[in-house]
Amino acid sequence: MQPIVAFFKGEYALGVLNVVVAFVLLAVARLLLPKADRDRTRHAAIYLALSIVFGVAEWLAPKGTTVEKTVDFFFWFFVLASCGRSLVLLAVDVVFGKRTRRSAPRIFRDLTQAVVYVIVLMLTLRAIGVEPGSLLTTSALLTAVVGLALQDTLGNLVSGLALQMQRPFEVGDWIQFDTDPRQIGQVTEVNWRATTVMTTDLVEVIVPNATLAKAAIRNYSRPSKVSRRSVAVQAPYEASPHRVQDAIAKALNGTPGVLAEPAPWVQTKLFADSGIEYTVFFFTDDYARRERIDGVVRDRIWYAFQRAKISMPFPIRTVHMHEVSEDSQRREREKELERRDKVLRCVDFLDVLPHESHRALAAAAEVRYFAPGEVIVTQGDKSSEMFIIDRGEVAVELQQDRRAASVARLGPGKFFGEMGLMTGEPRTATVRATTECELLVVGHDAFQQTIAPVPGVLEKMSDLLAIRQAELEAVASERRSSSEPMQERSQRLISQIKSFFKL
Repeated sequence: MQPIVAFFKGEYALGVLNVVVAFVLLAVARLLLPKADRDRTRHAAIYLALSIVFGVAEWLAPKGTTVEKTVDFFFWFFVLASCGRSLVLLAVDVVFGKRTRRSAPRIFRDLTQAVVYVIVLMLTLRAIGVEPGSLLTTSALLTAVVGLALQDTLGNLVSGLALQMQRPFEVGDWIQFDTDPRQIGQVTEVNWRATTVMTTDLVEVIVPNATLAKAAIRNYSRPSKVSRRSVAVQAPYEASPHRVQDAIAKALNGTPGVLAEPAPWVQTKLFADSGIEYTVFFFTDDYARRERIDGVVRDRIWYAFQRAKISMPFPIRTVHMHEVSEDSQRREREKELERRDKVLRCVDFLDVLPHESHRALAAAAEVRYFAPGEVIVTQGDKSSEMFIIDRGEVAVELQQDRRAASVARLGPGKFFGEMGLMTGEPRTATVRATTECELLVVGHDAFQQTIAPVPGVLEKMSDLLAIRQAELEAVASERRSSSEPMQERSQRLISQIKSFFKL
């Protein structure tokens, strides 16, 4: 019993008390820390366990020997390190975290912990009878050598502190620290020595803090996540700048990733050798997808240029000479005309036209291309064109309670906009391309020139249109017939068509 009593009364009482204090601090830190951060108490628990092991070893070691002094040193070091680790967690993660409502920077946490460990080492040396000041005095040469060896490390440490005080960036920000555009990345970690940046190539770049402190840092996430992008495009001299800029503006409308505010704009930049060069400026708040958004913008501009009949010039490197005869050109025209005429055969009310008039209408029609997601016609707009789907698929949307609801999908061989062509009525629905579409478009002027010389064709068309309109209304209202008699509907359509075409 005497050794046990001596353990609790004699020279071991202070050690037992420190172990108890370390255990209480560890328990309090684990209780107050958030669940996601409780694994940070792991080091404090390891230190406490080691201190208990060395405390038992000291009790069993021969008294007055070097082994006892060595074990005593490690006991005091680990028990004080456990207390210090728990106190740092309580001060930095609990108190500072709750007051600022954000996690403390890692560099401050590491630096605070390092200072605490140095204090623990000093206290441990003093506890075993060694004066730390005498060690520093007698090892001035060693201190100078260590200081020179750690010159770069100390520079990174001071630079890291300066970066944290100035806060030019935070974890999650997109920055550029070099003139090389490949050195653009997202900050993933900032510690006492270096900053880790993940580039768009998914390459992790570790940049010393001293290098960042000297560099001109571009932060694309501050003061807001909105950043400006630019894309260069050329157009021929034959197309006026107003026409080109109008086509580009329509292309950017509704492009995914491009913000409506601030609004995009186009600059006429340069009169180049092969054409006029334009710079398209737009804004995005998704910097991580900037390169994909740039590509989508270029895609939309290509489709817009195709619809506006604007070619994209390019330097000619090789000249190919082809002998084209009138017969070959005529065969190509006939082949394209046959294709268009076949597409027009999908429109039932055009079957009443004579063969020559049908082919003339096919020759006057034009082909337009639309990208996926682009709006072809908008509900409520006035237009006098009819669209026949040659390739692709579109969705018909109705505006209901300020929301667009898709009510139908149309594929190749289907058509829409016939009432706008025949009577000039406003669009009753919005039609949007769901895939890349190639449409054959019949305009008002071309249609008027086709039907004007053909007597009696309007009456036949109006009868077919009346039947088609009644069927659509029956489907929409889930009825088999319309309340308006077919004859009256046909007469009303004839009157509207003649008024619209001034016949």
